[in-house]
Amino acid sequence: MSEGDLGAEAWRALLLAHSTAVRAVESYVQQHGRVPLTWYDVLLELKAGGERGLRMQEVADRVLLSRTRVSRLVDDMVRGGLVRKEADLTDKRVVWASITDAGREALSATAPAYLRGIEAHFSAYLTEEEAAGLARVLLKVAQGEYAAKSHSVGGLSGRRTVRAGERDSFH
Repeated sequence: MSEGDLGAEAWRALLLAHSTAVRAVESYVQQHGRVPLTWYDVLLELKAGGERGLRMQEVADRVLLSRTRVSRLVDDMVRGGLVRKEADLTDKRVVWASITDAGREALSATAPAYLRGIEAHFSAYLTEEEAAGLARVLLKVAQGEYAAKSHSVGGLSGRRTVRAGERDSFH
């Protein structure tokens, strides 16, 4: 199998594993948690954003949803009392979202179901060594793409292929 074929096969495997694991974890959280998985992900990111919270675009980037989808989702969460939205005082184009006390409570109440779902539907299939290697490899891709995006405007400039045996610079 050629290198391109191996890359395509790895990509296909990643998409298949992601799709099946996320559906299973989502179903588990739906049954055993307090809030849906998508809400949990938003709350988790907003908590990490600190007191000020995050710009709506940052929320969209972090939870991998479109800005329109995140806006609707956050509006639902605002109505549920889990999130607060505020316009930026200096830049009217920016809207900030932050987690409320009720959002923190929902996050804490759902966390055990989230972690059990990950364990049952993802981690159970991996050894510790495999999980560590998988995390390292996927972060390498994410960090490589982030670096390429910040060093170029479109195209492939700034990207390089890291071959097996080469030391990556993400450690």
